[in-house]
Amino acid sequence: MHPGAVVERNGTELAQLAGLLSDGTRAAFCLALMDGRAWTAGELARAAGVAPSTTTSHLARLVAAGFVIEERHGRHCYVRLAGPHIAELVETLAVHTGPPGPSARSLRAVTASRHLADARTCFDHLAGRLGVRLTEAMVHKGWIDDTAGFSLTPAGLAWLDDRGVDTGAILAGRRSPARMCLDWTERRPHLAGASGAALCQHYLDQGWLRRITGQRAVRLTGAGVIGLAAMFGIDPADLSLQPV
Repeated sequence: MHPGAVVERNGTELAQLAGLLSDGTRAAFCLALMDGRAWTAGELARAAGVAPSTTTSHLARLVAAGFVIEERHGRHCYVRLAGPHIAELVETLAVHTGPPGPSARSLRAVTASRHLADARTCFDHLAGRLGVRLTEAMVHKGWIDDTAGFSLTPAGLAWLDDRGVDTGAILAGRRSPARMCLDWTERRPHLAGASGAALCQHYLDQGWLRRITGQRAVRLTGAGVIGLAAMFGIDPADLSLQPV
């Protein structure tokens, strides 16, 4: 194929991808699904503030493009993001929109925006101020090598093993053990990849983080302040988010 034809075809495909998220409703659906959970069409419609009757065509386009997948459980149909690669693409694109800010400056909207910036899930790993802070602590302690992207060091693997994280599964899986994901609100990288997902699940299992119903945001608990400070060997004052 002539080089010019290749460029033209690739340009068309890129334009189609951009067009997929150029619609505010579809973009809102993808942002809602960034919490990693499976949602019904009705739940997505309420989150995006649109009529349920409009969701079918939007979801059909997202499914056809491979952005979301459908899961059926009995009579119910759920959708979720197709994988972490889609979540990281959405998070990277969101970086260029600026920090989140509520359109209506109500106390509820301002509080929700602050929670989102403090700590949230980026599909299955921790993001926001807390995610970046813990990632930087891992780099500082030599558990992550950041000289060329992110990679787990031998000391980092030993540290994870000591905390009961299954490093064998992290290394044996098809997913990258560790990778950078540029944080939407902090403009600095947080830890993604298999180790980022395993650590986030560990925090949730320990009760150190609590999901906020209907939001991507998570809250740091009082036990989380103590647990994470001990886990990372840092001063609890460095985890200055308001605990629940």
